[in-house]
Amino acid sequence: MEFQIKTATKGSQQMIVQQKDTAAAYGSGLVEVFATPAMLAFMEMTALKSIEDQLPDDYTTVGSEVHLKHLRASPVGQNLICNSTMIEVSGRKIVFELQVWDEDVLVGLGTHTRYVVDKQKFMNKY
Repeated sequence: MEFQIKTATKGSQQMIVQQKDTAAAYGSGLVEVFATPAMLAFMEMTALKSIEDQLPDDYTTVGSEVHLKHLRASPVGQNLICNSTMIEVSGRKIVFELQVWDEDVLVGLGTHTRYVVDKQKFMNKY
């Protein structure tokens, strides 16, 4: 496996909270604000996209661990930004620090570990 991940790679993704992203829609709560599982997916997507162009076409990363704090509710229609910073690379293991912002307010933070895998070999296991 030949790949070179740039040290301290950063990424950023933006989204607007929609009805489908709420705790009520996910079943993780009864209110119509940004769901913690939706925040988790947003963070994972941001980490994935931040390094995907640094990998060969037949490779990707898969998530394996997340530590997440959801600090504040965000209503439907709110614009959110997730920023990722790669903080560790060890062989196939890549660790990210993530923050989700609702305008100027930090609404979530955490770390996320991903592993580089050969897509075909990974899928052949299942």
